[in-house]
Amino acid sequence: MTGLAGRAGLKGRGGDAGMSTSEYAMGTIAACAFAAVLYKVVTSELVSTALQSTIGKALDAPF
Repeated sequence: MTGLAGRAGLKGRGGDAGMSTSEYAMGTIAACAFAAVLYKVVTSELVSTALQSTIGKALDAPF
């Protein structure tokens, strides 16, 4: 395995172990944007009505 890694030029490349600060920042921005879109969808009138209907049916179900 050592010979294969040496031939492929991968032997001395150990400096890229994790994300850099800019990559963390981009990931955080993307997560916040996704959260904002999800919040808008969940708090929309259509979803709110559907959730209320589902919960109402579950509470009115006979045991």
